[in-house]
Amino acid sequence: MRLPTLVKTAAAVTATAAAGATAIDASSRWYQRLRKPAWQPPPVAFPLAWTPLYALIAVAGARVLDRTSDADRAAFARAYALNLALNFGWTALFFKAHKPTVALVEIAALNASNVALIRRASRADGVAAAALAPYVAWTLFATTLNGAIVGLNRNRG
Repeated sequence: MRLPTLVKTAAAVTATAAAGATAIDASSRWYQRLRKPAWQPPPVAFPLAWTPLYALIAVAGARVLDRTSDADRAAFARAYALNLALNFGWTALFFKAHKPTVALVEIAALNASNVALIRRASRADGVAAAALAPYVAWTLFATTLNGAIVGLNRNRG
């Protein structure tokens, strides 16, 4: 992995994280009023989980980009950019737009993007694919949590 590539993927991931952070307001009245499952982690768990996940996404991206060329590199770069856009999109839909049901549909697209990303990564570099695995697992957990919130708040106006 070359430092210039890591700087680029880290910048892209940092921009995604920063944009997402501006959309989140877990102390908002809307979010506080949502019914949430008892198994939802405490608020402090989310930044503690996302910080290393974003670092792994940056490292994995740099490793794949440096181990591919031409069409494969371009295809991975597009898939990576789409994935980061979907990552931010979920946050904006859920927290900013207050649309948990729409966010649930969007996170399904993120999960599909994660599968595509990890498959592309595995063809180029097993370590990169392994680095993406915790992100895939966390996103699946987030999908389950999002689904539970939708279910618990179905009859609320």
